[in-house]
Amino acid sequence: MLFKDRDDAGIKLANALAKYQGKDVVVFALPRGGIVLGAHIARKLKAPLDLVITKKVGHPKNPEYALCAVAEEGEPTCSASELRGIDPVWFKAEVERVRDEIKRRRKAYFGEVKQQGIVGKIAIIVDDGIATGSTMIAAIQELRKRNPAAIVVAIPVIPHDTAKMLKSLADDLVSLDIDKHYLGSVGAYYMDFGQLEDDEVVRLLRSTSE
Repeated sequence: MLFKDRDDAGIKLANALAKYQGKDVVVFALPRGGIVLGAHIARKLKAPLDLVITKKVGHPKNPEYALCAVAEEGEPTCSASELRGIDPVWFKAEVERVRDEIKRRRKAYFGEVKQQGIVGKIAIIVDDGIATGSTMIAAIQELRKRNPAAIVVAIPVIPHDTAKMLKSLADDLVSLDIDKHYLGSVGAYYMDFGQLEDDEVVRLLRSTSE
């Protein structure tokens, strides 16, 4: 499946989540890309929109390759095999650097506004796509600690193996394309996959609360 842009994917994914209309839902987007889709879903479901901010820790020799994922609280989500041969001093410092960036983003997006309470509610986590799933796993673990009634992962496109893994961690997975022959990158499924800046994230958050 090929999407025109994140708005196209967000509208289609929001329609696929229609069964959650009328439920006590909070939508959590993974910034930055997931915020566009999250805004469409929040409007469709008439639900509040929040963020769960996760960020990968890249390999020192290849920053695009994720060693781990870090959320706002808790321990990094890592595979022990990925950390073999990694300098522990470097790794500890890099995790702290990533945490500082997460805190900066939270303050830039929300100021001093507190996160949405989700005890007993359905938390829908959305991103614009998934490859390895490391940041989504960190997001699920982060929100699970806050005692929601259920966690739903909503994603336009996802590799088949990653989908199976996430189904074991979440209560529901809603996807438009579970691809057995994944094209290697999320951007391959979009005609327009431009990067978003912080001010666009803030604008979209405000647009759903007006």
